[in-house]
Amino acid sequence: MHRSKLPLTVWFWAAHLMATHSNGMSAVQLGAQLGITYKTAWLLAQKLRRSMTDPQREPLEGVVEVDQAEIPFRTDNSFFDPVKSGKILIAGAVEVIDRGTNQAKPRRKRAKYLDTRSGRTRLAAIPDNSAASIEAFVRANVKTGTTLLTDGHRSYPGLTDYRHDPRTVGKMAGHIVLPWIHRVFALMKRWGLGTYHGLRRKHIDTYLNEFVFRYNRRFYRHVSFETMLALASHHEPTSYWDIVGRDNPRKGVPTVRRQPRRRRTATGMRADRSRAPEKVEPSHAPDATH
Repeated sequence: MHRSKLPLTVWFWAAHLMATHSNGMSAVQLGAQLGITYKTAWLLAQKLRRSMTDPQREPLEGVVEVDQAEIPFRTDNSFFDPVKSGKILIAGAVEVIDRGTNQAKPRRKRAKYLDTRSGRTRLAAIPDNSAASIEAFVRANVKTGTTLLTDGHRSYPGLTDYRHDPRTVGKMAGHIVLPWIHRVFALMKRWGLGTYHGLRRKHIDTYLNEFVFRYNRRFYRHVSFETMLALASHHEPTSYWDIVGRDNPRKGVPTVRRQPRRRRTATGMRADRSRAPEKVEPSHAPDATH
């Protein structure tokens, strides 16, 4: 809300809609609900998504399922086409909670975790399936000493300060061996396709943080609004130029435009700072006779 020209009530309504709506809201829906333009709604939603992450949140602990998945993303502004879409590699982790004790209870290796439910989750885009990328994700989101339930990928044995309990998938479906993380992936994919008609590679982490915020508070949706306001107070103000990743021209940095700006005029659309072509009267040759 730093130096915002929008009324305070619009900010509160937008935060309430995005925090409490079960499926989230796109910029088109948010603009229609609040009566603002699409550009304003998009910037408002982007700023609110960056307020959904607690900078001091506790890492996952106990028993955690870890896996990777590929999700489709839109490559342009056209209608989403699964055939022509690209793929984003996502790493995910989710706590496995025992229903009886309502706590994460590690068991002996290769034991089945029956009568459980999912707890908190974490999602992040990773560049590849290498050991360095997976280890960086695990160390950033999972507490040391936690039991990791994985598909036996060869990148995990390098995490020697974790208790690794691999599950060989083989020809079996992955959601049978690792049910909770695959349920998170399935919900996230359906959410991205249903609400946003396909995510994009740019800003992908902010959309994943929005999904994580809503999933972790699915049982306490009535307090999500207050939680978002509290988290927003711990973040530095984010400007439009920080979000789009460009320099602010008001600070003396010239803006390099991909194409010239166009303005609507009485004579039609024309490039900004350009004048309409002047009419040139036909010139008559002087009469040579006297």
